[in-house]
Amino acid sequence: MRLQVENLSYNYGTKEAVKQASLHVDAGEFVGIIGPNGSGKSTVLKNIYRGLAPDQGKILLDGEDLLSMPYRRSALKLAVVGQENEVPFDFTVEEMVAMGRSPHKKLFEIDTPKDKKIVRHALEHMGMEQMAKRSYRFLSGGEKQRVLIARAIAQESDFLILDEPTNHLDISYQIQIFDFIKRLRVTVLSAIHDLNMAALYCDRLYVMKQGRILMEGTPEQVLTPEKIYEVYGVRSTVLKNPLTGKLSITFLPEAISA
Repeated sequence: MRLQVENLSYNYGTKEAVKQASLHVDAGEFVGIIGPNGSGKSTVLKNIYRGLAPDQGKILLDGEDLLSMPYRRSALKLAVVGQENEVPFDFTVEEMVAMGRSPHKKLFEIDTPKDKKIVRHALEHMGMEQMAKRSYRFLSGGEKQRVLIARAIAQESDFLILDEPTNHLDISYQIQIFDFIKRLRVTVLSAIHDLNMAALYCDRLYVMKQGRILMEGTPEQVLTPEKIYEVYGVRSTVLKNPLTGKLSITFLPEAISA
């Protein structure tokens, strides 16, 4: 088991954002966290990658306490793509991606030819090689997200934490990026907004609502019309796509579902 989270709780002041959440991710799995806006998906991930400090709970990565692990060591194991994509300084795209090499280097060590090759390949995978010298600050939201994913690829960790990584991207880039992540054959834990994308790419799903994990299972177990209505309050039809073999969800307007 790569990741084990036990009884995780986190409060924003007096507001309970996550309540006694437990989950696990096995080696090589692509695990998704789904749920309505404000359900606690991002907060769980931020506690795992230490953007926030949990009020309660235990997080183990490869059997070790992640919360006390040196940051450089955890960065060699775990790469993160979060929702926040603003930076306080003006870096080029190439410099942003090169930051992914930092865990592999000593303080003040310059980039080696190997580092530069890895950065170039990461940019190529995201279709950003022509933008390498452009200012990151002046990119669109979708372009910035592709740069951050390239940085995670350059980090060469075998576990990716993704917080709605394709949220700002059009459908072609969403599919391209998820296809690429699947081909990496790494372990993935991702918050996903789009249920059809979750059904298409995830091995297992955790469903959150109001800070709690309501259910867990395969997409076939979790993404039923009854459970979708329980979580989202929306009627739907769920069919298996004959080409992909994966579930395809159609949401119904009130006039039809009534």
